[in-house]
Amino acid sequence: MRRPAGIFTRDDVIHDVVLDCDAIVVGSGAGGGVVASELAEGGLDVIVLEEGGYHPTEEFAPEPGAMTRKLYRDGGASMAIGTPTILYAEGRCVGGSTVINGGMSWRTPEKVLDRWYREDHVDGVRDGGLDRYFERVERYISAAHQDPGTVGRDNQLLRAGADARGWKVVDNIRDQVHCAGTNNCAFGCPTAAKRSTLVSYIPRALAFGARVYSDVKVERIARAGKRIVGVDARVVRANGTRGPKVTVRAPITVVCAGAIYTPALLMASGIRPPSGALGKNLTLHPNAKVVAVFDENVEGWKGVHQAYQVREFQDEGFLMAAVTLPPSVLAMSLPRYGDELHEIIKDYNRIVSGGILVEDTVSGQVRLLPGGMPMAFYQLTDHDAERIVRGTALLAELLFAAGARKVLMPFDGVPLLRSADDVRRHVYGHRIPKKHIEVMTVHLMGTARMGGDPARHVCDAHGKVHDTEGLWVADASLFPSPIGVNPMETIMALATRNAERILDHQAHRRAA
Repeated sequence: MRRPAGIFTRDDVIHDVVLDCDAIVVGSGAGGGVVASELAEGGLDVIVLEEGGYHPTEEFAPEPGAMTRKLYRDGGASMAIGTPTILYAEGRCVGGSTVINGGMSWRTPEKVLDRWYREDHVDGVRDGGLDRYFERVERYISAAHQDPGTVGRDNQLLRAGADARGWKVVDNIRDQVHCAGTNNCAFGCPTAAKRSTLVSYIPRALAFGARVYSDVKVERIARAGKRIVGVDARVVRANGTRGPKVTVRAPITVVCAGAIYTPALLMASGIRPPSGALGKNLTLHPNAKVVAVFDENVEGWKGVHQAYQVREFQDEGFLMAAVTLPPSVLAMSLPRYGDELHEIIKDYNRIVSGGILVEDTVSGQVRLLPGGMPMAFYQLTDHDAERIVRGTALLAELLFAAGARKVLMPFDGVPLLRSADDVRRHVYGHRIPKKHIEVMTVHLMGTARMGGDPARHVCDAHGKVHDTEGLWVADASLFPSPIGVNPMETIMALATRNAERILDHQAHRRAA
């Protein structure tokens, strides 16, 4: 299949190359794809370097194993070390995690923006300060509610249970155009209805002359004193080994590699902002799932990935949603074995998988291990563990109210529940050790946090790394705190804002 002009892969770089441009963007997801597009439209010559491969829509299929190997870092099985160990997943492909997320598009809650202003001196974000950036992003990603008829039975049952309990439910806003409801979001949208940066911002960047190099891993940011002058990278061969050198020189480098690899790259390059906060402040929205079996056929693969969110307990710091998992992924993640697991998977067509998202109250950190491999360390607090237990118990009650006949909880040692009374008998009032809780996440944030105090923050309020020249960040590592909702649109709005500041900065330099 013919690639769009401006996209280069490992097959195009057969020997060492040196490239020059106005701006380097490391990463191509919610941060990098947006920054590259905005800078290119603003007249800069932009080169995007993406460690993962280029995979067009035509390659996406409902084959979890193949797609996970192709689109995810570490096959989707990275982890943050602590009690419990928390599995996390992030995209590694052109388009980044926007290719494999559910597409939820929520503006940053006003209370969060107010906190960032008050506690972290992030100017210009509260009282509607980000509205024009949100509006611009929403226009490009077609953020909207689902078309009628695309909501599957799993989400209908979630809503029915919430309605039976009298709980607040909202329709999800997603980056999609006439989503057909194939529920393949996590493995690449096969219709291009989901407007990931692969099919929205990256083509726009290419139209304005940007170049995208996939299969290229940036290993070091090059410096001349405190001035950043470019990056040193390597082609990633198909077998994962290091290929030819790719040296790119530019006066501007924007790092958008995510909350694990952005601080890791800065650390590996010897960049040490004066705050000493680089790599710290890792937050991750702990998630836990509940699996319910119904008497009726649910066929959760039919319909949109997430049509609704239950917001009844948002002030307590957690949300609920229905998220269908493929049989292999579901079986792998259940704390059940042998005949018991077999009996559950036999009922796959009748299963609703629900999950909670918790706004965490603690932070971890990212460190470089010997050899340069980044590792996340995160210790779940007792308070957040209690909210996971309470949140999943309430979700189990919701599912029983919707008609579930049995529910599996994400806790080792808790038996199969067969009624709401069982929730009270086996979950409420029991202390469930943290090591017995199954936790995962797809929202990593905060490790290069922005703010107005160089003694506390890594970057300023527009993503410029303190005590450097020419180095910027535009991804979720900027967040001073977790935001309690899906972070994609916040990342995109901040990336748009940061790109505007970079363009203004360049214009002033040229005028001078």
